[in-house]
Amino acid sequence: MTYDALRHFADSWGLLAMAVLFLGLVAWPFRKAARTRNDEAANMIFKDDEHG
Repeated sequence: MTYDALRHFADSWGLLAMAVLFLGLVAWPFRKAARTRNDEAANMIFKDDEHG
């Protein structure tokens, strides 16, 4: 009885929770507040460059 109840919960609400978590983690880097951090990280390899 307990196994069936837990399996039903995992099949429905567990799947929904994982999908929401996945979408949140995928969207996290694209928020407006992360723009400066992303630009800084993208240009970090050029920090010690002497040609420009």
